[in-house]
Amino acid sequence: VSAGQILPANRNTPSPIDPETIQVPVGYEPDPADLALSSIPGQEMFDPRKRKFSEEELKPQPMIKKARKVFIPDDLKDDKYWARRRKNNMAAKRSRDARRLKENQIAIRASFLEKENSALRQEVADLRKELGKCKNVLAKYEARHGPL
Repeated sequence: VSAGQILPANRNTPSPIDPETIQVPVGYEPDPADLALSSIPGQEMFDPRKRKFSEEELKPQPMIKKARKVFIPDDLKDDKYWARRRKNNMAAKRSRDARRLKENQIAIRASFLEKENSALRQEVADLRKELGKCKNVLAKYEARHGPL
């Protein structure tokens, strides 16, 4: 049995839709200052509608105990020591800035997703209401004229 024998060739069904292409109207405009804090300077502005985070990126980070500070006597603080300190301080600053940027991006994306979720729930409620009306009309039609 082929598909043409089961279903009429002229059936009027919509084409499949890729869920990723659906645009939900969401009244969400993030604060430009927040967007600036979640964007890398000199690169494209962060867009919470497009950016998706992987499971790995959203996992909570473990608490790591800091190493005990080791006191270094002043007589051992030579140029090599200070060069290492400057290098470490710069690396720590880069790490903190990267973490802060990622946290800001996740916060803005979460805010957008909450708004989108609310809009989708409202749309589902409206569609269910419309479906109920359609079912009532169909039931009345079938009661008067018999099943389709």
